[in-house]
Amino acid sequence: MSEKRLEKAEFTGWRSILWPIHDHELKKFLPMGLIMFCVLAIYTVLRDTKDALVVTAPGSGAESLAFLKGIGVTGSAILFMIMYTKAANIFKREGLFYITAVPFLAFFGCFGYIIYPLKDVIHMTPETIAQYQAAYPTLHWIIPIIGNWTYSVFYILSELWGSAILSLLFWQFANAITPVIQAKRFYGMFGFLGNFGLLLSGPAVYYLSQVTTTMGLSKTEAWGLSLKYLMGLVVFLGSIFLATFYWMNRAVLTDKRYYDPEAMGEGKKKKEKLSVMQSLKVIATSPYLGLIAMLVLAYGVSINIFEGVWKGQIKIAFPNENDYNATMGVLSTVTGLIAITLMLVGSNILRRFSWRTAALITPVVLLVGILIFFGVIFYNNTMTPEGMKIAEAIAQGMMNKELVVFAVFLGLGVNAFGKAVKYSLFDPTKEMAYIPLDPELKTKGKAAVDVIGGRGGKSGGAYIQIGLLTAFAGSALYQLVHIIAPILIIVVFFWILSVFGLSKKFKALTHGQG
Repeated sequence: MSEKRLEKAEFTGWRSILWPIHDHELKKFLPMGLIMFCVLAIYTVLRDTKDALVVTAPGSGAESLAFLKGIGVTGSAILFMIMYTKAANIFKREGLFYITAVPFLAFFGCFGYIIYPLKDVIHMTPETIAQYQAAYPTLHWIIPIIGNWTYSVFYILSELWGSAILSLLFWQFANAITPVIQAKRFYGMFGFLGNFGLLLSGPAVYYLSQVTTTMGLSKTEAWGLSLKYLMGLVVFLGSIFLATFYWMNRAVLTDKRYYDPEAMGEGKKKKEKLSVMQSLKVIATSPYLGLIAMLVLAYGVSINIFEGVWKGQIKIAFPNENDYNATMGVLSTVTGLIAITLMLVGSNILRRFSWRTAALITPVVLLVGILIFFGVIFYNNTMTPEGMKIAEAIAQGMMNKELVVFAVFLGLGVNAFGKAVKYSLFDPTKEMAYIPLDPELKTKGKAAVDVIGGRGGKSGGAYIQIGLLTAFAGSALYQLVHIIAPILIIVVFFWILSVFGLSKKFKALTHGQG
């Protein structure tokens, strides 16, 4: 029976909801799911750890994240995209995958076992940071970024992992070997298997952040040991996904039943490869890529604005590094549980409803949840004595700490549900939008949109926070939610408009492809 006829075979009953994968497709589907499992598990460990490192660093806070994203991450993303576009002209797909992923894993392994133990030698002392902050108050949140520079590098590379490895390498690989009709079934289920990675890494982050505090070690020694365990886990999982990718290229993609280059548009006569500047020009003049970029930018701005406020609340409630990281581990675990459930729902939405319907769910859910959270923060602000910050009011017994703890866990729920919806619907719909494009735009266009757009979105949110923190000097982000909320509504409005515009173009390009 041909591949095409097998694709059209109908699933019935619970099989159609829970496992819409043909038996003959498992050799292709399961290793892809394993790769996503490992990449998401690593991303979760890094995402949780980077925040704990920077937010609790000497002289730092959640406000420093805005400056680090706006300056460090944005510049690094642009540099990475230029290097990646250049490398795409030199290496084939498999080599490009290795040359991109291995340096990240090497750094994270070195950080836990070599770099962090030397932090007292290579960082500014807390006293020096405090002196510079007193001398240059306008640079208050930038000084700890420089003073604790290895944490900043760790943060930047952890942020880029999400763009470079998950959004770019994994999904570019999936888009290159998966036809649209198969993607409707596969992509939601990739996320379903991948999000079990959160159920591994979330509890691991929580446990490894707590167990070291019971060993009779100092706070610094306990945190250093936690980092060794966590970075060891990152390298182990990275080795698994690299080995799986290597095996797929030799045992799966050499079989036309699983991958037909001609059917995916790669057997056509190849065009002359474009230079970096030529590639950027083509990408910049593509309205289709511009609409995808708007989705990515809007998501990045929205989630970044929300997390800036939320992470500030976590530091107030849990100022210790291990406690902070344990809270982030709980977030990852809850996200994984919700995401796995929503992946099943999302997979069926993708197959039973239009692309536009599936793509609209994420902005609507995120907007409602964030506005509820901001409402609670606004209420807490009204309960704080005038002229005081929440941390001061709690320390002086003038405000109940449980109000902040409630806000932290409400925000955790909003964040978990929002990320789960992103993984189950936003990512699959965005990735499906790349499939009809030619190989040049699939590779370089995706690199520009996901790396520059993804980081640009978060950096856009960071610049909004920087502007507000500069305009209202001395204020914390949670004190500005009455200004931040209207900005968020405007961003989501343009997000929704872009979904409608992209839907028309996607439908036209995929007409007749299932």
